[in-house]
Amino acid sequence: MNISLPAPLKSFVDGQVEDRGYGTCSAYIRELIRRDRDRQHLRGLLLAGGESPPSVTADTAYFEELRAGVRIRAGE
Repeated sequence: MNISLPAPLKSFVDGQVEDRGYGTCSAYIRELIRRDRDRQHLRGLLLAGGESPPSVTADTAYFEELRAGVRIRAGE
């Protein structure tokens, strides 16, 4: 795959490669694609979660139960 970039974008990519320690422009682009893929996946999960009915009510008792579990795991 070949990608053509205008000079300002090419300069930006070259700077990112140098400043952020990527070995090549391709490595930088691969990282951007992975992050975008992961962002889209997370967005889908968040949207699905937002559309699902609540499984528990997040009231005072709920948070006290969470705190108690943390104390137990911490050995308090």
